[in-house]
Amino acid sequence: MASSPTTDPPLPPVKLDPLAALLSYLIPGLGQIYQGRVGKGLLFFGGLYLLFFYGMWMGQWRNVWLPDTQKLPDVALAGQNLGGAAKSLSYRPQFLGQFWIGIGAWPAVYQYVVYDETKDAGPIFGKFERTPDEKELNDLQRNGNKRWDLGWVYTVIAGVLNLLVIYDAFAGPMFRDPPAVSAFDAAEMEEANAAPAAKLAPASAAPVPIAAVPPATPQAAPASAPPQQGGA
Repeated sequence: MASSPTTDPPLPPVKLDPLAALLSYLIPGLGQIYQGRVGKGLLFFGGLYLLFFYGMWMGQWRNVWLPDTQKLPDVALAGQNLGGAAKSLSYRPQFLGQFWIGIGAWPAVYQYVVYDETKDAGPIFGKFERTPDEKELNDLQRNGNKRWDLGWVYTVIAGVLNLLVIYDAFAGPMFRDPPAVSAFDAAEMEEANAAPAAKLAPASAAPVPIAAVPPATPQAAPASAPPQQGGA
């Protein structure tokens, strides 16, 4: 049986939103707030920033950085020595996950660019997300009671989860509202749907008269023959 036609307008096509994705990269949840999904955006903002900065607090604010590797041994990949940021990431791949938290990890990039080993702190952020020296790093790992290591794990999880937030903002909301239909368009759609239904409706036929049938005449029962008497 064919389904009845519907007057619901089709859903609009999926529209990707690169600007919202960029905003959610800069600050988790900002792209969702820009799209009008304020509750969801605030949930992402609070949850991921709480996880990221709580992890930094566990590591005494010294577990997010991009190391300076000028004096470290070379790292070869496919026969080629890595240099610059690629070499730094090879020594600290955790930053690949931390980077996706957005501007919360940008001080580490700035500290890497302006790093000066002759100075104890950077020009703007001080020691915040700056490469610790070897002695400080050994003290953190030795005396941190594993909190330092667990802390950077939390920061990496927060950055990786923000990748899902960025994709959510890029693809837009899961449920889309149908476009608004004016009264004129609705009337046209009703007429278009009513026309095929009228063509398919069967035409009413005139009643066929039924001829009267005369009642059947009862037939008389045949008379029984008189009994025959035999002579002597």
